[in-house]
Amino acid sequence: MAQLLKEIRRNPLLWLLAFVPVVFVAEKVAPHSPSLIFVLSILAITPLAALLSHATEAIAAKTGDATGGLLNATLGNMTELVIGLAALRAGDYTLVKASIVGAIVANTLFMLGASFLLGGLKHHVQEFNRATVRMQASLLFLATVALLAPSIAADSDPGGSLGFVRRLSVGLSFLLIAAYGLGMLFTLKTHKEAFGSVATDDEAASTHWPLSLALSTLAGVTVLVALVSEIFVGVVQAGAEAFGMSQAFVGFVVVALVGGAAEMASAFAGARKNHLDLSVGIALGSASQIALFVAPVLVLLSYLVGPHPMDLQLWPGAVVMMMISVLAATLVTSSGRSAWFVGALLLMVYVVFAMTLYLAPPAAGGVAPP
Repeated sequence: MAQLLKEIRRNPLLWLLAFVPVVFVAEKVAPHSPSLIFVLSILAITPLAALLSHATEAIAAKTGDATGGLLNATLGNMTELVIGLAALRAGDYTLVKASIVGAIVANTLFMLGASFLLGGLKHHVQEFNRATVRMQASLLFLATVALLAPSIAADSDPGGSLGFVRRLSVGLSFLLIAAYGLGMLFTLKTHKEAFGSVATDDEAASTHWPLSLALSTLAGVTVLVALVSEIFVGVVQAGAEAFGMSQAFVGFVVVALVGGAAEMASAFAGARKNHLDLSVGIALGSASQIALFVAPVLVLLSYLVGPHPMDLQLWPGAVVMMMISVLAATLVTSSGRSAWFVGALLLMVYVVFAMTLYLAPPAAGGVAPP
């Protein structure tokens, strides 16, 4: 605990942890000020993300970058799951679907691109394990095909039964969860030797936190991130409207970036310290988990907590953006090496999507169930 307090005193960014209790108090005493709570939630999540980053680095130093990246992505995606559950209970399926697609695209373009950029500005050329990229890209391609099927079925027969699309979505959800489980078995058990980290000479990337402190900090901070995120989703719509944002843009950009803040902080820190395997593992591993686990779980849970079942039918451009994101990430990582310019290109593709969605948001009927 003394080491944790020392880290908080040393890092000015962690002083923003004071906003964590403030946002809880603001929710109780000023529930009719969504814009204020909206901003406070973002300020509270930011230092929590930084603290989560430090704990993840400590775990990665003990377990290896691949396992550390998987663990961080798993705990980090609890935030997306909590946000999705809160939106499901409110029946806001537009926000749920937009945040799912936005999180996948943000991880494969924004998080990966920013990691390459930040790492490349400090290190001339960085290397990483190409096997990890190929594996995660294959899983994301499968998820994209599965998410495309309900949209094709609905478009080919506009007057068809809504029940068919929902039944298809349920079947695809079980298929995606099974694929995710098989992928974990392949990378962590039967062929784990192929997914080791590329060795680096940067010893500064290690941390002296004991594993017990790192694990307890990681778990505790993840819970706090989830709680703050639940407050955030309750005010995100009203708060975003006050800043002139559409609902689809909020889900695709704002919720995706805020929900993934913890993972992004860890990925960026790893890249700066020349542990690019950790960054790639977090970015693409998180995208795969959202597509293969979070999205289908939310579909299944909608039968329990939602006002009506949710399907996997997306607006026309969503699957296209996912496919382009996967192809772009696969293209720029095919050599197993990166530089700052590669990251800049990925970020530009992400900005194109964000600008397009901000200026011409999809019709709500293309996202939410009828």
